[in-house]
Amino acid sequence: MESSMRNRLEVAIKRLQEIDQELISEDIMKDLAHFREISKERSNLEPQVEAYSKYKKNEEDIEGAKEMAQDSDPEIAEMGKEEIKRLEAEQEKLEEELTFLLLPKDPNDEKNIIVEIRGAVGGDEANIFAGDLFRMYTRYAEAQDWKIQLVDENPSEAGGFASVSFMIKGKSVYSKLKFESGAHRVQRVPKTEASGRIHTSTATVLVMPEAEEIDIEINPNDLQVDTYHSQGAGGQNVNKTESAVRITHIPTGTVVACQTEKSQIQNREIAMQMLRAKMYANKLAEQQEAIGNERRLKVGTGERSEKIRTYNYPQNRVTDHRIGFTIQKLDRVIEGELDEIIDALIHYDQSMKMAGE
Repeated sequence: MESSMRNRLEVAIKRLQEIDQELISEDIMKDLAHFREISKERSNLEPQVEAYSKYKKNEEDIEGAKEMAQDSDPEIAEMGKEEIKRLEAEQEKLEEELTFLLLPKDPNDEKNIIVEIRGAVGGDEANIFAGDLFRMYTRYAEAQDWKIQLVDENPSEAGGFASVSFMIKGKSVYSKLKFESGAHRVQRVPKTEASGRIHTSTATVLVMPEAEEIDIEINPNDLQVDTYHSQGAGGQNVNKTESAVRITHIPTGTVVACQTEKSQIQNREIAMQMLRAKMYANKLAEQQEAIGNERRLKVGTGERSEKIRTYNYPQNRVTDHRIGFTIQKLDRVIEGELDEIIDALIHYDQSMKMAGE
């Protein structure tokens, strides 16, 4: 192990001890923001310290095995040599694990998300596909035991949605779904196509981490708030009252809306959450561009050339073009079985970080 890496881990041990002392102090609950901050820091440090303890214990065991290998008894010496091989292989795995644990963490990984899906190129078929994607993410979220809350919808007469917005709340939601932003392409025969010709359509997905007021500051004077009658499902009560809320951030022209709650106050609160998330996502994208990183939050116009993933129904194939990953399980993926694709994206991202790219 390089000395710089070992030094970082020794610092981590000391810092964990400092945090543990602070957490048992009587004054810790007087500043809840600080309490949450150091608790989060502790949760990041603990796996590093535990893995490093295993690494150091393994180092000691290797030294003991080397002494065995020098024993005058050939049988004991052979046992020592075999033990050295086993422990050194284990040491390599532990060092690789520590390298991964020391990678910089995305501060948004633990956050809930707000998702927008829009039908793009392809007319009715694009809207139907947007509905399929909504159902896919809903089923995946349910399998993860996450909570889903519909925020706004613009249903299409042919089925699906021209646009739909929803929140997903749960453990590490953003870390799993942050790579879903982009243009998704579908290739299939539409139900309305009598000749059996395959059509290509696209829908765009935007995944935004939930933003707190401390993450993004919004001047109330910059907002235009409109109320209107709900157009979506919700029963007579929703449709008879002006409970739906549309908020426009005048300086940027950003528009958000919420119509799923019966209370105008609740809809306004959710719309403000969406507005903060959108503005926070834009802020993150600007920061990533400034340091030359890939702009992961970019959605684009939904043109076919901007695709991140293709869902090919005739071949039951899903391909993520960013990492060249393909599986012949579209029928299961569209039902929410996204783990293989998501794991591949996360592994690729980690590999790039470990390579320093």
